[in-house]
Amino acid sequence: QVQLVESGGGLVQAGGSLRLSCAASGRTFSSYAMGWFRQAPGKEREFVAAISWSGGSTYYADSVKGRFTISRDNAKNTVYLQMNSLKPEDTAVYYCAARAYTATERAYEYDYWGQGTQVTVSS
Repeated sequence: QVQLVESGGGLVQAGGSLRLSCAASGRTFSSYAMGWFRQAPGKEREFVAAISWSGGSTYYADSVKGRFTISRDNAKNTVYLQMNSLKPEDTAVYYCAARAYTATERAYEYDYWGQGTQVTVSS
């Protein structure tokens, strides 16, 4: 069982930066692939980024590639999402998720989810 708690969301102006954190409970965090997803009002949840259990492989949605960076610190049971050059269309609730085995872009393949953190980018 893995419990996930996101933090770091907030209000930022366009062009600004935020770093989201997702703290995980459990001794087996290092064996889980992690993902970040987001959901804007009236829209479906969409993939943002994912990272393998070792951190050796990362994956990004085209919309955030070059602006966002996912990373993890297995010693701290934490995964991060560094978001730079933020745009108003990045406004959403951001969720982290965990799954055993390989990272994937498909939300339904993740077993555990956090409660989400709101990111609002003003123009």
